[in-house]
Amino acid sequence: MKQYLKLDEWSIIEEGFDPENHEVSESVFSIGNGHMGQRANFEEDYTGKTLQGSYMAGVYYPDKTRVGWWKNGYPEYFAKVLNSTNWIGLKIEIDGENLDLHNVNVKEFVRELNMKEGYLERTFIATLKEGKEVKINTKRFVSIVDKEVGTIRYSVTPLNFNGELKVTSYLDGDVINQDANYDEKFWDHVATEVTNDYGSVTVKTKKTEFVLCSTKKTELVHNGTKVSFAPELIEKEKFVGHAFAQNLEQGKETVIYKYASNVTSRDHDASQLIKVGMESLQAALNKGFEKMEEEQRQAWADKWKESDIVIEGDVAAQQGIRFNIFQLNQTYTGEDDRLNIGPKGFTGEKYGGSTYWDTEAYCLPFYLSTADPKIARNLLVYRYKHLEKAIENAEKLGFSDGAALYPMVTMNGEESHNEWEITFEEIHRNGAIAYAIYNYVNYTDDKSYLGEYGLDVLVGISRFWAQRVNYVAAKDQYMMLGVTGPNEYENNVNNNWYTNRIAAWTLEYTLSVMDYLKETDANRYEALQKKLNIKGDETSKWVEIIEKMYYPFDEELGVFLQQDGFLDKELIHVKDLDEKHLPLNQNWSWDRILRSCFIKQADVLQGMYFLNDEFDMETKKKNFDFYEPMTVHESSLSPCVHSILACELGYKDKAYEMYLRTARLDLDNYNNDTEDGCHTTSMAGTWMSVVQGFGGLKVRNNQLILNPFIPGEWKSFSFKIVFRGALLNINVTDETIQITNEADVTTPLIVHGTKYEVKGNDTLSIQY
Repeated sequence: MKQYLKLDEWSIIEEGFDPENHEVSESVFSIGNGHMGQRANFEEDYTGKTLQGSYMAGVYYPDKTRVGWWKNGYPEYFAKVLNSTNWIGLKIEIDGENLDLHNVNVKEFVRELNMKEGYLERTFIATLKEGKEVKINTKRFVSIVDKEVGTIRYSVTPLNFNGELKVTSYLDGDVINQDANYDEKFWDHVATEVTNDYGSVTVKTKKTEFVLCSTKKTELVHNGTKVSFAPELIEKEKFVGHAFAQNLEQGKETVIYKYASNVTSRDHDASQLIKVGMESLQAALNKGFEKMEEEQRQAWADKWKESDIVIEGDVAAQQGIRFNIFQLNQTYTGEDDRLNIGPKGFTGEKYGGSTYWDTEAYCLPFYLSTADPKIARNLLVYRYKHLEKAIENAEKLGFSDGAALYPMVTMNGEESHNEWEITFEEIHRNGAIAYAIYNYVNYTDDKSYLGEYGLDVLVGISRFWAQRVNYVAAKDQYMMLGVTGPNEYENNVNNNWYTNRIAAWTLEYTLSVMDYLKETDANRYEALQKKLNIKGDETSKWVEIIEKMYYPFDEELGVFLQQDGFLDKELIHVKDLDEKHLPLNQNWSWDRILRSCFIKQADVLQGMYFLNDEFDMETKKKNFDFYEPMTVHESSLSPCVHSILACELGYKDKAYEMYLRTARLDLDNYNNDTEDGCHTTSMAGTWMSVVQGFGGLKVRNNQLILNPFIPGEWKSFSFKIVFRGALLNINVTDETIQITNEADVTTPLIVHGTKYEVKGNDTLSIQY
């Protein structure tokens, strides 16, 4: 862990430039708007270590799989969100010297990500040859109002000299992905166009044939006056540029404004992209930087109005939660049901930018509680639209009759992950998708979803589980062999408790949905029964599996066993390990990890988080006390689940420790891997830690339940939730719980076991 960022409630601030931190900062200071995103690369040239990254949502390439030993069922490609046309580029030359922070002396460097208003700003003084000092200030954002536009204000002020500034403003589509399996470039040239005023680059992905058109215009203001210039035009394959010069005067500011639009064939007819891009760009130019900046400020104010969490008395915790909420709002807007949430969002290439089970398990609750229900619904519709692909994925592995196995990693519904222990064995992902349907309906009461989309998915997943189990006659039980549970530090185990339980639970829930539809919408159920070919002998088999599912359990310890044979391991607590061994995944061989008792993330405890009401407090306590001390939390998804359960068990210190770890995972680079991109999906887990953990939020039997407590390090905290038409602001102090309903809907709720009602536009105060 290396904490080098300044603590601030509303901003991420880096003071002083250290090249060793630069790639981490490029991730942390990323900006996005759901349509596109940009790592915090410098606009000017930088020859030091950097990961160039500009990303377009939904634009991907099927990079050919690279494995040493091919196995039947492997996908032929790994889908990757692509590094796209570099639209921020400005080559800055002063008296013939290229401005490059790798080669000049830098002082008074400050980089700030202003989360309240949604922009990235950087200021520094560079000392050039012959002692010339120049002050640079640059501000940029991608608009959440005009989603296809990004804009930059780049200012140059000579401090102790007069000289000449030469600027080359460019678009560069000749980019690569650092994670390309065969060092292949993924973009083909389509067209370039450059005039005195505008430039455009159009490129197309190989194989998938997504077309991206980037257009730009550059304006120049010197000492407050707009300057006309006749640029040198530069045009080559995948590249256009405008080069122009301006005299610099000591103490006077020269400002370069760059506007760029990025439009794709996902949203527009490919033949019309240049026209659409120019129209989008011209609309931005008509507004100008200042108006766009004001619109950005207001749009972010609206977002914070719904999703902010306020923590008083702990700046580190406050900064951490706002950073996580900010990145989530930058990554996914819910407007496009073809899109989902990548584990790195728009901040890096790792994991290919594809969709994992993280969305259903960790991200859905955030969008359920902070946005219109249709946004969370679209996350479920995304999986519904991929049901046929999930059935095809299962067929490739030998399943039949409509059994569906959702992919571990995907862009279009096809599996694109090729590590056998995950692709073939980490099948618990199916359960998270089924649970997400339950979670959505339970929270929103939108039962119409079940007949419209939900049952189709549930039946496909249930058929997979029914075929995946095997009956052991000697024990008269059903078992699940050769799986990997959520704890990826165990591979190819038998009877992972969580996988067995989530499989049986899915069958239970699917049968209950069938019963509900039979009672409430018999015609719809009959149509679905015919469409899905649901038969009585099939559902009878599901009932038998539910009744006879095997769950490993130790009577003496009173705990569910993570899998068969877990107690054969040497049981050691993490606290008893020499710190030189941590993190294990960077210091131990895989063989040693697999033979150890150490747990990467919540496994048994994941089941107790999901199916919380099934277990009494004593059972939760015994399992938490047994498994958490052996958990190294080397998955970014681990601390949040442990924090929530620790809150429920009254382990306040552990809850706070786990919260702070998840909240500042990237800001403090806990796992020494933030340079690859931020852990976007675990950021939703941070929100869960506050709202479901410290806030104690649950929905049970259509009742909103709150069991809040305040960590000793905080003076107060507050959060907002959208619940069935109400917008509730919950403020917790040492003495009171104050709930303000900012909508017209009267809302019943239970707080610490007592029933209350908060009327529309009213406030309820409860004394501890």
